Amino acid sequence: MNPASLYHKLNHLLALLAGLLRPLFLLVIRLYWGWQFFLTGKGKLTNLDRPTDYFASLHIPFPRFNAILVGSTEMVFGLLFLAGLGGRVVPLPLMTLLVVAYITSEQAALHAFYSDPDKFLTATPFLFLFAVVIVFIFGPGKLSLDAVFEKKTSSAE
Repeated sequence: MNPASLYHKLNHLLALLAGLLRPLFLLVIRLYWGWQFFLTGKGKLTNLDRPTDYFASLHIPFPRFNAILVGSTEMVFGLLFLAGLGGRVVPLPLMTLLVVAYITSEQAALHAFYSDPDKFLTATPFLFLFAVVIVFIFGPGKLSLDAVFEKKTSSAE
């Protein structure tokens, strides 16, 4: 067997394995990061003075209103993200929150994107943003409420 043929067979086998692991990978990402969003939002709402003061220090207008809005968005959309409901729509408001977090509270990390990428990658919003972008690009996966509802809809037709 020539090396090119062996390579193609191995690559095909690994692609099949990766395809089988994709739903589990997406489930783990959604469960972990959805729960983290929920907890972060809950923390903001249960101690509203702290994020309000922080938002005020960043000169964010209407800091109390925005603290409630951000905390509520993180809680509600975090749970939807966790469940895999609203697949590619739910990540959008979460991405928006995270981009705003970079712009308002992580400006040094944002400006160091090219000059010092470690600063950008170690900023608090990065892993949240990375998880949300993965689910936005690949969808919530086969182990999600979206997949359950899609099966019910397609079987009803």
